Amino acid sequence: MQRIPPPDNNYFSLRPDEAAFFKAQTGIEDDEELKKHIISVQRKAYEFAPYPCIRLFTFLDFLMGRLPAYQQLVKIGREREDAIFLDIAACFGLDARRAIADGFPAQNVIISDLRPELLDYGHDFFKTTPATYPVHHLACDAFDPTMLEVVAPSYEIPSSPRPDLNSLKSLNPLHGRVSATYAGMFFHIFDEAQQLHLARALAGLLSPIPGSLIFGIHTGAAEKGTKQLKKFGAATQMFCHSPESWQAMWAEVFAGKEETVKVEARVKTYQTKAGELEALEWSVTRL
Repeated sequence: MQRIPPPDNNYFSLRPDEAAFFKAQTGIEDDEELKKHIISVQRKAYEFAPYPCIRLFTFLDFLMGRLPAYQQLVKIGREREDAIFLDIAACFGLDARRAIADGFPAQNVIISDLRPELLDYGHDFFKTTPATYPVHHLACDAFDPTMLEVVAPSYEIPSSPRPDLNSLKSLNPLHGRVSATYAGMFFHIFDEAQQLHLARALAGLLSPIPGSLIFGIHTGAAEKGTKQLKKFGAATQMFCHSPESWQAMWAEVFAGKEETVKVEARVKTYQTKAGELEALEWSVTRL
C-alpha cells in the first residue's frame, strides 16, 4: 500500500500579486493570518483528497492567468452576452475566481470537479456562500456519459434557449454552448486514449461562435511518450504529449473540419510552488 505523504508547509509561498489578490478576496490583510487561513483549508481538503496539487500548494499558482489564451477568455466574458465559462477539474475554483475578478460575470461561470467537497471548500477559502457568490458548482466525472457525453462538435448555434445554469445536473445540456473551457493540470492524469476521449468530450461542449476556445496547461514533453517522472521522492509514469502530437490529436477530434479551429501548443518551463514544471500550454480556438 502506497504511503500518503503528509502535507508540507515548506512549499507554501505567495508572490506579491497572489497575496494582494487573496487579501482582497478574503478580507484578511495580515500576512500570517492569511497563511494560517490558507493552510487550514489545505489541511482539511488534503484529508479526503490527498492530491499533490493540494499537498504542494500548487493550487495557488494561478497558472491559467499566465497562459496566452487567458486574455481571450477575459475578452469573451466582457463582450459576449451570456457567455459560459467552464473550469473543469477546478479543485477549489481559484482560477475561476481570478477570471471573475478580471471581468467574467460570476453567474455565467461553472466550476466542476470530481470531488464536490473541493468545490465547497472554495467558499471556505474565500469566505463566501452560494448566496453571496453565485458561481455554479457541478460535481462531474468527465468519463461518465450521463455527466459528459461525447458528441460531435457543433457547427451551428443551438436554436433552443440557453439552459438555466442553476438547474444543471450534468454538462450535457451545454453541448455547443460553452464559450470557453479551461482544463488546468488535468489531461496528464490520463493515458493517451483517455486524453483523446476528454478532447472529444470538451469539443462537443464548445460553441461554434468564432473566438470560443478550450485552453489549458499540463505536463508535456518535447517528444510524445510515456515518461518516468521522479519528483519529491516519488516516481510515477505519465503519458506526455508533445506540441505536434497534441495538435494531431485535436485534428482527429475535428476530422474533416480542421479548418474551423486553430490549435496552438508549445512546451514551456514554468516555475511553481513545487519547482519547475515542463508544461504543455495550449489552446483550441474556433475560427
